[in-house]
Amino acid sequence: MTAKSLFAGLERARRGFWGRLGDLAAGRRPVDDDLWDQLEESLVASDMGTGLALEVLAEVRRDLPRRADADQLWSLLAVKLKGLLGPPVPLVSAGKPGEPAVIAVVGVNGTGKTTTIGKLAHRFVREGAGVVLGAGDTFRAAAAEQLAIWGQRAGAQVVAHKAGADPAAVAFDAIQAAIARRSGVVILDTAGRLHTRQNLMEELRKVLRVSGKAMPGAPHEVLLVIDAPTGGNAVEQARTFREACAVTGVVLTKLDGTARGGTVFRIRRELDIPIKLVGTGEKLEDLMDFEPGEFVKALLQPVTGGNGK
Repeated sequence: MTAKSLFAGLERARRGFWGRLGDLAAGRRPVDDDLWDQLEESLVASDMGTGLALEVLAEVRRDLPRRADADQLWSLLAVKLKGLLGPPVPLVSAGKPGEPAVIAVVGVNGTGKTTTIGKLAHRFVREGAGVVLGAGDTFRAAAAEQLAIWGQRAGAQVVAHKAGADPAAVAFDAIQAAIARRSGVVILDTAGRLHTRQNLMEELRKVLRVSGKAMPGAPHEVLLVIDAPTGGNAVEQARTFREACAVTGVVLTKLDGTARGGTVFRIRRELDIPIKLVGTGEKLEDLMDFEPGEFVKALLQPVTGGNGK
């Protein structure tokens, strides 16, 4: 993730909530009670959550030198925000021929799950790995057809069954096909119907169990796709899926469509799930590894001028 590309993806966020920080930073104003109050209000409004926002500010207050100016405040805030996110956690690599890496992609409908799978496939194909997609969202109308379109665009093969088929059977066949074709990656689509959440989670557990039967150790990655603009609701989605399966990472989509961005910090702190990838557009290339330092730098650009440490 480069600073330039991420700055472009977060343009709306910088003009929205985080742009307010730029107004607070105008001039070399002293760090007074009024500035603290405005900063607290802005952080809470970012979807970071009241508790976490107050925790961050308490740490900044504790560590900020006496008679510090606003520039020192912003620099320390950047350090604290990066600390919340922890070090970057890489995505699983492509497997060896005949021993593919299996990635299950989960999330509710409408979060950009199918688009993310297409982008992931494109990424691995570009790296030289053969990719097989398993069309496991068998109950949503036209889901397999949509996945086939993305597979064609990315250069990946698609394994699909008829509408209403057992999603676990699709997963099993996709993994077996990848082993036979000596592909390096299998990406499994899964159902995402919120209105039957309990059934959804039971189906999801079955898909993951059957994946392990098709290939010991699979899936090697369970990626939860979350729609960034949904804010606090995204945290609850992540909590629900984490209770149902061993989520290894989050893909935050539509980051270019949110004016906030604080959800990232809340997911990392409350659920201890690393953000691994971010989507910032509709093109196949618009999926980047999540680099905490660059993310914070991009958000705080209105107050640091892009020079945050």
